[in-house]
Amino acid sequence: MSVWDQVIGQDEVVTTLRSAVAGARRAAGEGATRAMTHAWLITGPPGSGRSVAARAFAAALQCTDPQEVGCGRCQGCTTALTGAHGDVELVATEKVMIAIEEVRHLVGLAQRAPSQGRWRVIVVEDADRMVERTSNLLLKSIEEPPPRTVWVLCAPSAEDVITTVRSRCRPVHLRVPDPHAVADLLVRRDGVDPQVALAAARAAQSHVGLARRLAQDPDVRERRRRILSVPGAIRGVGDAVLAAAELVELSAAEARSATEERDAAEKAELLRTLGAEGQRSLPPALRAQVRQLEEDQKRRATRAQRDVLDRAMVDLLSLYRDVLVVQLGAEVDLVNTELADQVRALAAGSAPEQTVRRMDAIGTARERLGANVAPLLAVEAMMVGLRPQG
Repeated sequence: MSVWDQVIGQDEVVTTLRSAVAGARRAAGEGATRAMTHAWLITGPPGSGRSVAARAFAAALQCTDPQEVGCGRCQGCTTALTGAHGDVELVATEKVMIAIEEVRHLVGLAQRAPSQGRWRVIVVEDADRMVERTSNLLLKSIEEPPPRTVWVLCAPSAEDVITTVRSRCRPVHLRVPDPHAVADLLVRRDGVDPQVALAAARAAQSHVGLARRLAQDPDVRERRRRILSVPGAIRGVGDAVLAAAELVELSAAEARSATEERDAAEKAELLRTLGAEGQRSLPPALRAQVRQLEEDQKRRATRAQRDVLDRAMVDLLSLYRDVLVVQLGAEVDLVNTELADQVRALAAGSAPEQTVRRMDAIGTARERLGANVAPLLAVEAMMVGLRPQG
């Protein structure tokens, strides 16, 4: 199976990346560095497969099959895809921002020649999560790259990366894949029932990872159903405030459940490494290391809660998108086909202008979360904006 098989609905992008690798191979005898762009910026909306495309590209660069570009079978491909290849560095932060120390490590790594493969490939899956000072540190390495190092940066859009960095990268833009293509992948790879797969792909708006969770986990589907039932239950400001508190608490609980066990395991492992397992009090030097771990875990939990809330807001946007489709009589498929009755009821009870205002309220809440506004305040303002008018 080729490394490109997981890059769903992105034929033009696959052609571009394959051609770059093939061109570098052909020019190997003449100086392969002239055939390979040293820095790439892969952009696309959430779920479009940015990190999947970046990993496939990294694997193809390390592929040792003489006939196929990214065969998916050789050791170079398999180790690159799993993150075990010595010359492929995969970076994906679980915190709110990528720390400058992490980028400093990557810049140092970029100066080393590849030890096993043809290229040293550094994939930064969250390039939009760098502050300007951190990005400027990365800029020097991109401006003066070593001959066999390739940077692959991923971000939702080019505007999420500072101008000086993106101007030195070759852009590759992914589009939202067709839901049928995502459903076919779920059926083929995971054995999901075709109808369930298509409903999940539409509900996830072609986000492959989320579609898989929706198709395989009934609890995830139930949580989404509860979120989408909120608009019909809001009658006034009081209902909006209560709904906001419930949503924020649900997101916090989900974030805790996703991180608590891992946090405890990490702390126990650190204490074992420091030889302090079971000690009630720690020397100051050891306390500082434990405190740093706890701060990192807190930042990770903050991002996890924000991600859960943002996903809930995207789901609500999809609901109001469907409402607007019905109100305008547009001949396009609904995202939430299983909620057609609820969509029609909401459409009948409001005007298109009100639906647009509600979508604006959700968009504003997403922007506020991204600007570090307290989640409860942002969600309360959003819920108040969803209440019936007049």
